[in-house]
Amino acid sequence: MPEEPAPELRGIDLARRALEEARAAAKANGKSVGQGRASPVRKLRTGGRRRSGWSGAGPDARDPQLLGALSGTLAKNRGWSGKVAEGTVFGSWPRVVGEDIASHATPVTLENGVLKIAAESTAWATQLRMLQSQILAKIGAAVGHGVVTSLRITGPAAPSWRKGDRHIKGRGPRDTYG
Repeated sequence: MPEEPAPELRGIDLARRALEEARAAAKANGKSVGQGRASPVRKLRTGGRRRSGWSGAGPDARDPQLLGALSGTLAKNRGWSGKVAEGTVFGSWPRVVGEDIASHATPVTLENGVLKIAAESTAWATQLRMLQSQILAKIGAAVGHGVVTSLRITGPAAPSWRKGDRHIKGRGPRDTYG
């Protein structure tokens, strides 16, 4: 009597058959095959343990990170740390040096570690020159040492008496204010 051909498998039966064959092949190769999902905890090379399936209730490296921490890491990896520190000096000036100093002085430029500060009066320029070491320490604590190495503090610009192409050397008008 001739043998009847096996009925063609479809759908779920085909999937079960493929799974059984894969398990049999793995068992033949000496690998253990468990039912269901493997344990979510596995050993690291360093001997520690790391969860691989889900994050769970505790903190994990795969958890959402703070934007500030991620942007700091990105700036460091791309070599932007110096520019970010410079931006912090200008963008957070009141927080870096304090509200009192920030209300009377503003940073103008930062080139080669020299921060130029414009004071609102000559009195404040003198006061800031005396506080120069403390201001440098505050800036160093906020953005890191070496970003700002020295300060150049200027007062308001004096009025210029030099008008036009032709002028006479000298100190300008003296007794014209009567």
